[in-house]
Amino acid sequence: MSHHSAVVRLIQKLLSQADDCSLAQDISFTLTCSKTLEEGLNQLSKEIFNVILFDLMISNGEDVKTLNQLREQFPQLPIIVYTDKTNENLIIQALQLGADGHLRTEHLDCNLLIYQIRIAIERRNHIIKLEQIQSRQQELEFIELEEIIETNTSITARMFGAELLRQSVPELFGELVQTYGNLLDLALEKKAYKVDYDISEQLRTLANKLGFLKASPRDVVEIHTITLKEKNQDVTLAKAQAYVSEGRIMVLELMGHLASFYRKYYIGLSNIHLATKTNPRS
Repeated sequence: MSHHSAVVRLIQKLLSQADDCSLAQDISFTLTCSKTLEEGLNQLSKEIFNVILFDLMISNGEDVKTLNQLREQFPQLPIIVYTDKTNENLIIQALQLGADGHLRTEHLDCNLLIYQIRIAIERRNHIIKLEQIQSRQQELEFIELEEIIETNTSITARMFGAELLRQSVPELFGELVQTYGNLLDLALEKKAYKVDYDISEQLRTLANKLGFLKASPRDVVEIHTITLKEKNQDVTLAKAQAYVSEGRIMVLELMGHLASFYRKYYIGLSNIHLATKTNPRS
């Protein structure tokens, strides 16, 4: 939360005029300033704040990295970024990283400042409510997936008489979870940075490995569920939701590749012709 002293003085002056602002509605404001990120984080951890005003005027993109750190550590707090220059790309990037509003310091007045503060608070509260709903939906999804794992109705399980891979080959199962997790990370990178990863081919290879192990759909669901639970530890809710969203697509594709493997397997078995040689009658 670095700042220009001139901007800080401007904001202090505008907030001191809040009593004359129609949007203030008897709200009192206290402004706390910090010169470094470390100082700001220390203050945020010790005191209760309602809004963070963040200076976007640092060069070389360090400001955006700092903003990302603030959003991850304080997901409940509204963040308003401000700048004295027109840099649309920087503002868009800041909003993508979780800023709840932005200010241009030139031509800034009391009404606009307080309006942005109120809007940012409302926006953050709305986002928190949506995240709580999505979090409950995610928990229900995990429960449903675990019920599928516990349900012993898999066609392939009956066909092969196989127990879960987690029980029969625990070390190999751990490697499969690791592979699936790596593919999930690649899928997120591909979506975020438009990197050209051939996720489908790698999922096909994974499905073939599962097929040779006589895996059932229950095994696929268990690999998927365990991976999501591991990935969702110590990450922001937004990233956890990204894992869940991308995982839904991946697990269905992996199921499809596994089904294709078994179709080819049984077609191959049905086309086996045995040649026998009989002795002619003497």
